[in-house]
Amino acid sequence: MEQVKVGCCGFPKGRRRYFSVFSLVEVQQTFYKPPAVDTVLKWRKEAPRDFEFTIKAWQLITHPPSSPTYRKLGWRVPSEQVGRYGFFCPTDEVLQAWEKTKEIALALRAKVVVFQTPASFTDCSRNIDNMKCFFRRLDRGDFLFVWEPRGDWDGNSIVSLCRELELSHCVDPLEKTPLYGELKYFRLHGGRGYRHKYSEEELQLLSRLVGGKAYVLFNNISMYDDALSFSNLLRAQSGKLSQAGL
Repeated sequence: MEQVKVGCCGFPKGRRRYFSVFSLVEVQQTFYKPPAVDTVLKWRKEAPRDFEFTIKAWQLITHPPSSPTYRKLGWRVPSEQVGRYGFFCPTDEVLQAWEKTKEIALALRAKVVVFQTPASFTDCSRNIDNMKCFFRRLDRGDFLFVWEPRGDWDGNSIVSLCRELELSHCVDPLEKTPLYGELKYFRLHGGRGYRHKYSEEELQLLSRLVGGKAYVLFNNISMYDDALSFSNLLRAQSGKLSQAGL
């Protein structure tokens, strides 16, 4: 594995062009509405053998139907079933959403699954109990699970849950420090509205913060250009170290 793998959250360019530049992508469609298995098998076949897919877990697991992201789901959750989706609820519906996520991950040969929880998923006993129930029921196989809490969580709660449930804590390293996990998985969102373009100084800082083996995924409007600039920066730094005999 490369020391630092860089890519985008989704394909901001055509897949053929993307595959020629990067060795990693985080699939976003699986969060909104999982594509057909035949579709992702085609992606896997198109990609280079050593290309890596990671995927974002289906929103039915993590987000309640009140989330605006459900507009892209393609169907409306019946009112009598609203409480059975999201927030890792201990329901058959949430487990079925995991089985669909798992099916796509296996088709892509993706090892890393990202569970992003919304700002409304806060540090409380009910949410903690739901997470424990959900992850304890899974047959995780060889999967590596990443949790990105976007809500207000105490650091001790994050560490405790990640340790107990074998999760890696995901953050934007320019904003927060990861608290737990051997797997370093970073997502850079470009601030409010995803519109920020990262400066050379920020990318230099990012290269110092990442350190060691890590996944770095850009998720802002200029994600393709920023990911490419960061890849080139890492390549230049590696070349200088080689020339120095380090």
